Amino acid sequence: MFKILTILKLISIEKCLSLWTKFTFMKKTIISIWNFYYEGFKNMTWGKQLWLLIFLKVIILFLVLRLFFFKPAMAGKTDEQKSEYVGTHLINNN
Repeated sequence: MFKILTILKLISIEKCLSLWTKFTFMKKTIISIWNFYYEGFKNMTWGKQLWLLIFLKVIILFLVLRLFFFKPAMAGKTDEQKSEYVGTHLINNN
């Protein structure tokens, strides 16, 4: 009985160490990726303005598309009407 408990303790310690090394490796990897991008953005000159322009264009583009082209199809309908609408479109499309 003592041998089995000793073996189980060793296995659990080995598993714990294995998981801990995997965790520390993942943590170091994530930190190194973060530092890579942080240093890259910190040392940019024109890049900051360009990224700001890109983000503004994307936000404006999605807002315009959402407002003018993707109007809600089920606005103003009751729950029962919505379920009927979805049911008929699921049946007709398949």
